[in-house]
Amino acid sequence: MIDAIVLDRSPVEREAAVALLAVAADPVRWRLLAELAAAGTRCVCDLQPVGGVAPNVLSYHLKVLREAGLVTSAKRGRWVDYTLAEDAHARIAAALPTAGAPPGLSGR
Repeated sequence: MIDAIVLDRSPVEREAAVALLAVAADPVRWRLLAELAAAGTRCVCDLQPVGGVAPNVLSYHLKVLREAGLVTSAKRGRWVDYTLAEDAHARIAAALPTAGAPPGLSGR
């Protein structure tokens, strides 16, 4: 279905877009992204309740977001602060398929 929707992208670009959207679509990672978008920079200790998972699982999800370039991190003593990457919104929006979208969905 993606091939039929996104006609102007190469297979490599389509794979990258799908991979980025898959990273953001995970419910835990989506909550973390939403929190960082709303609250700005947050300490990992403050993200624990947002993630709602064990600390080691939270670390994994933050690592996935970091590797995808959707968040940045800065070490502060024992703690790590996370921030939504400046281009995260634009990158996620650019990954969305637009050609052939149902009427009314492309103008949201």
